[in-house]
This record gives sequence, C-alpha cells and structure tokens, in this order.
Amino acid sequence: MTTPSVQIRRATPDDAMILARLNRFVHDLHVDARPDIFHLAHAIGELAPHFVAFLAGEGAMAYIAESSENGPVGYITATIQNRSADALMHSQRFVYVNHVAIDPQVARMGVGSALVESVRAAALEAGCTRLLTDVWDFNTRALAFFENQALGRIQHRLEQRL
Repeated sequence: MTTPSVQIRRATPDDAMILARLNRFVHDLHVDARPDIFHLAHAIGELAPHFVAFLAGEGAMAYIAESSENGPVGYITATIQNRSADALMHSQRFVYVNHVAIDPQVARMGVGSALVESVRAAALEAGCTRLLTDVWDFNTRALAFFENQALGRIQHRLEQRL
C-alpha cells in the first residue's frame, strides 16, 4: 500500500461527529481488553457532545488527519496543563495527550507521527516543557508507538482487582 497524502488540521467543535466516528479505532480496543472499565461506545451522535465539551475546555486541542484518498483517518486530543509549585514539586506547564486514534488502513504510514508533531509544535508555542501521556499495558502497539516518538517511561501505575 502506498503512503497516503495526509493533511493535519486543528479540530473545531464542528468536527465532533468526525472525532466520534474515528474514536472507535481506539475505544474498541479498550473495550475488548478491559470490559470491566470501558463500556461499548454510544452511538456516534451521542458521543459527539463529549468531544464538543472536551474542545470547550481550557487548554484543550485536537487535530484531525485527513487523507486525500479516504477523508478523515485519525485524530489526537491533548490538553495543556499547569501545575503550581508546592513544597515538593516545581511548577509545571506541559501538554498531556489524551487520545490518539488511527484508522488501521493507514497505520504505520506516518499519520500518528504527524499528529503527535502537531501537538508538540502547539505545546512548544504555548510554553510547555514536556509532553506526557499514558498507555494501558494491554496496548503494546501504542506503547511502542510513543516510545518511537521519543517518549520515555517515567512512572508505573499498578492495580489490584478486589
């Protein structure tokens, strides 16, 4: 398969239906692996208000990847966050990547990398000093992707089911 021609653009609330439709590529994986935490996604029309609310939030950003051949093929959402200094930690301004969803038909063709780079550039412009995200242990492809984007592991979250 040839690499598609992809354009990255900033998402607006008018793109909520597109984001909701693309969300299945990441959410279905989560539902399959952890149905005790994630439930089946609502209909796209019911999920769209979630994205409208997200985009209205302070520091929120989203980008959509559009292929000249297939239309929208992926998205990334992120939030710029500020943490005040306290007795233990310095103040911080960073960007946190919430979701990345890529159509499997264009996986490993640079779409995800272009989306991350869009967030990275916006974060640098906004004065952020770090890009953070988290990945579920079952999502080994996402972990490998983010490590390939030069993100390093900094913390482990542990669980015991009761």
